[in-house]
Amino acid sequence: TVETLTVETLTVETLTAEGGDVMSGRGRRPSSIVVAAVVVAVLVILVSVLAAREQDDDAEGRQAGGGPSRALPPAGACATFRPYGTFPGRTVTVFSSIRAPEDTLHLRSYEEFESCTGIMVRYRGSDEFETLLRSRVGAGDAPDLAIIPQPSLLADLVRSGAVRPAPASVSRLVEVNWSEDWRSYGTVDGTLYAAPLGASVKSLVWYSPKFFAAHHLSVPTTWGEMLTLSDTVAAEGVKPWCAGFRSGVASGWPGTDWVEDIMLRTAGAQVYDEWVQHRIPFNDPRVRLAFDRAGQILKNERYVNGGLGGVRSIAGTRFQDAGLPIPEGRCAMYRQASFYAANWPAGLTVGVDGDVFAFYLPPIDSSHGRPLLGSGEFVAAFSDRPEVVAFQTYLASSQWANTKARLGGWASANTGLDLRNVHDPIQRLSVELLQDPSTTFRFDGSDLMPASVGAGTFWTGMMNWINGQDTRQVTDAIEASWP
Repeated sequence: TVETLTVETLTVETLTAEGGDVMSGRGRRPSSIVVAAVVVAVLVILVSVLAAREQDDDAEGRQAGGGPSRALPPAGACATFRPYGTFPGRTVTVFSSIRAPEDTLHLRSYEEFESCTGIMVRYRGSDEFETLLRSRVGAGDAPDLAIIPQPSLLADLVRSGAVRPAPASVSRLVEVNWSEDWRSYGTVDGTLYAAPLGASVKSLVWYSPKFFAAHHLSVPTTWGEMLTLSDTVAAEGVKPWCAGFRSGVASGWPGTDWVEDIMLRTAGAQVYDEWVQHRIPFNDPRVRLAFDRAGQILKNERYVNGGLGGVRSIAGTRFQDAGLPIPEGRCAMYRQASFYAANWPAGLTVGVDGDVFAFYLPPIDSSHGRPLLGSGEFVAAFSDRPEVVAFQTYLASSQWANTKARLGGWASANTGLDLRNVHDPIQRLSVELLQDPSTTFRFDGSDLMPASVGAGTFWTGMMNWINGQDTRQVTDAIEASWP
């Protein structure tokens, strides 16, 4: 597949003041008083500009490439960046929920673009991203670009009139590089507004290859095989599953992922879409079935909670800690997303022959194909200045995706991403699943629901459910809360 890059560039006109002579009269030498006054005035202006710039850097965040002092690229290195144009001294501001230290590789991935185009990318990450972004947009202080992790937030901002439709250069790349599933999440009311960026895969089960080998276990390829494996492990005196729903004010979200994954496997993608859009009620029998299927594992005292307690311990176990009994042999499996890789202790190897790895959560009903639950980010623009369009186009390209992947620890559904550039084993598995043409991808359902449900009653409902409330009671309460 060949990408074609066309970015509308801006011709910058240099304005030259005519006759701007600082002398007190043409052809006459200025007096020392005049010279001194001019020098003082210039110094005052320079100090003011530098102070303002320092304040602006603090306000807007970190800058890739070390700022204006970054080294020039070697001759010929910028050939692939010519379609983006050159904009010396221009700045593009980016706001994101990706913070330090995770943002370090993002900043590094921008450096060559900056050096070759002259654009300075000023990046800021915040753990209060959604609140601050809404506030800034409402105050008329929106960033040039925002990396948005929730399609529902994108839709809200689009309908407020703040987001610019994707330019033609971005639309062309999205059409080439992403599946229809992914394109739809950046589209609002039939118009593309945001190109996808990175992705996390949630339909994964972490395990220890060494434990499996020692116990003569094979990675299951069907749900039935996975339950049989669970029984085998339990018969040997080891709890086959571990889990944790605790996550501060977001406690309960790991349980929502279980329900969503099972909905895709029992009801299929179309019914899943109807559910997250509330075209079927939250307490629909098919939704309750997904809860009960999850309960066959999570509410089974024979199965949980390996090395951590019984069923009730799930509510009090941090999701970051829930998988840690696996390399110790106290738990065999932990269903959690690809991003959990960052939580393994230093020194453990992640890989098919390593201390820990992951397998694809098997299907339940083969008629629903190969469903894949995940999450990701989307790049929305609040400005259409040419330099903003140039950087927005770069982020939509396979050129940037491969640059970012080579830095490590990252995956994307961009079909132009070359697997040879993905060296991290779990990210490689993620990209293989995302690029598999037989995969039916669906975004995390709670991120698509109204915030009062997806980040509210669904989360608290899962905590109530794991603490003993029955499925009907929980789903009825969530349905009643839908705005």
